[in-house]
Amino acid sequence: MESDTKIHDVVMIGAGPAAMAAAIYTTREDIDTVLFEKGIIGGLAAVTDWVDNYPGFPKGLSGLDLSENLRLQAERFGADIRLGEVLSIKEEDGIKVLETTDGDIKAKSVLIATGSDYKKLGITGEKEYYARGVHYCATCDGAFYREKRLVVVGGGNSAVQEAIFLTKFASHIDLVVRGDSFRASEVLQHELEKHKDKITVHFNVATKEIVGENNKVTSVEATNTLENKDVTFKTDGIFIFIGLKPNTRFLKGTDVELDEIGMVKTDIGLQTTMSGVFAAGDVRSGATMQIASATGEGATAALMIRKYLEPHQA
Repeated sequence: MESDTKIHDVVMIGAGPAAMAAAIYTTREDIDTVLFEKGIIGGLAAVTDWVDNYPGFPKGLSGLDLSENLRLQAERFGADIRLGEVLSIKEEDGIKVLETTDGDIKAKSVLIATGSDYKKLGITGEKEYYARGVHYCATCDGAFYREKRLVVVGGGNSAVQEAIFLTKFASHIDLVVRGDSFRASEVLQHELEKHKDKITVHFNVATKEIVGENNKVTSVEATNTLENKDVTFKTDGIFIFIGLKPNTRFLKGTDVELDEIGMVKTDIGLQTTMSGVFAAGDVRSGATMQIASATGEGATAALMIRKYLEPHQA
């Protein structure tokens, strides 16, 4: 690739729903916009089998179709989407300099929209049955399991919260905790007690394999580490909540402040601690991890970027 010596109005890191929505807004206003995506355009949304809760689509749509539509719309207005990875970001004389796998690129402003990934168990069947019985978002996929049996894995706040949420749909839930106690707050543990009729808690149990048949999950194999014996949970699906892994490694050592789990801190206007650098979507501290809210934040970030650029435009 030829060296890109132009100073762009905005470079967006990531090309998921937040960045795509932002790019639709910026490019429609003739703000020169470049997006860098290191993986798949659409991010986690693109590999989500079916999206049932995105406003305006009463019958739902595939994550791949939603991502493709966002891409086509952004490109129609002139978004420049490039495949490559941003390795670091720094500021020189008020200009943001991004080191990428295709060389340095300069911008007046930046949007960080790299998203987060769900921590994985790393067991057999987890990858093979992703979105076909293996899930990481109860709000996204819980409604598919009305009157079905489920396994929930995790012992922290999110696992307990999501297990309680899933009682709206599931007939029974086996909550599998590796340790001998919850890491969840006392308040949530007391709330969990109210759902004993639907949720059975299993401590000292380590999941070791997800088993399926005909492209669907049928059971989860585990080990009771206290008694050293195998346990099988018959189930229609498994929801895994063992934490999030934000895609922010490239920000370590920069002026962009991260929270305790590595997500990007922003002010009310979605600006980070580095002037002219904004964040939106699942990478932002306090994000709700929903496609609809990511696109909303992307639109808001675009408006904030426009406002920031006004005095910086030639």
